[in-house]
Amino acid sequence: MRARAIAISTALAAVFALLLAPLAAAAAGPAVKVSEPQAGTGGSITVSGTGWRPHTLLMILICGQATPARGVIGGTNSCANADGRAVTTDAHGGFARRLPVSEPPVPCPCVVHVATVTGQKADADAAFQVAGHPVKALPAEPAGGRLAMLTDTRLDGSSGLLTWFGAPPSRTLVFTIGNAGSGTLKDPVFHVGTAHGVFAPQWDEQQWRGTLAPGKKAQVELPVELSAGAHGDYTVSLRYDGKVLAEQPWGVGRPWGVTLFWILLCVVVPAAVFRIGMAVVDRVRPPRAGGIRHRGVPRPALRLPRLRTPEPAPDTTSTLPWFTPDNDPGTAAGRLSAPHDDSSTSPTTPTRKGTT
Repeated sequence: MRARAIAISTALAAVFALLLAPLAAAAAGPAVKVSEPQAGTGGSITVSGTGWRPHTLLMILICGQATPARGVIGGTNSCANADGRAVTTDAHGGFARRLPVSEPPVPCPCVVHVATVTGQKADADAAFQVAGHPVKALPAEPAGGRLAMLTDTRLDGSSGLLTWFGAPPSRTLVFTIGNAGSGTLKDPVFHVGTAHGVFAPQWDEQQWRGTLAPGKKAQVELPVELSAGAHGDYTVSLRYDGKVLAEQPWGVGRPWGVTLFWILLCVVVPAAVFRIGMAVVDRVRPPRAGGIRHRGVPRPALRLPRLRTPEPAPDTTSTLPWFTPDNDPGTAAGRLSAPHDDSSTSPTTPTRKGTT
């Protein structure tokens, strides 16, 4: 009976160990292992990892001038990016992927660098030696304070109306740093890079004014500005002491105001040229007889032939003062009706005969 109880306890312990193993690995953070510590160019190794977020896309690279303690000092510019491989973690946050061995662009010491592509930023390194590749000592770590990133970066700000018409887009890169060293960190100098698509970033040196005592933290705000008319997918990178600390994607909208301006310009200018050309043609072309003339050309004055006006008939009316218009002989002569003798029909007028 006792032996049976011991067997049951052992089986339960094994089951609990299997169930808690992924949780313990996740609590310890992401980890990377390589199948061989050294290999030559042309070969391949197996890279495996645990403790990553489930179903996360990762990028595997061989990088130079790096150690697991200090990380990749030169960022992805120190890695063999052309021969990198992508892998997606399983439901327990683990993965395994074959990686071809290639020489990085800078000397060793080298590492196999694994980092997340999307989502929350996380990375891990495993020591690795590329056989036959030059080896050079790492630059000395600066004495005094040691800067550490405490939070992820973010871009604050928004685009205004001028940006819609092609003004340079601008944002503020915000992050929190801490002093993990034993000395005071004073006026650290950062490099902010902007990269469009797959192109290499263009770095801009910016100094943060402030003093950070050991164990203290502070929020840093650095301005970021693109060129006029910039649009598309950009990546903002933060570098300190030769090491890339963070990368932040930035999607910049197209300046549609510029497009609208060019469309209006393509419509208005040809219309104006057409109107000017028609005005010039109207002024240069000779007028057509009896035709329809265009506006803007003065109509010639019409010269009509002079008509000979008839001379007025002589006035036949009498101008004698003792005649009125009613008893004027000339007026009576011009009557249309035949004259008649009123004396023969009047019964009251006596008829005189003979001479008295």
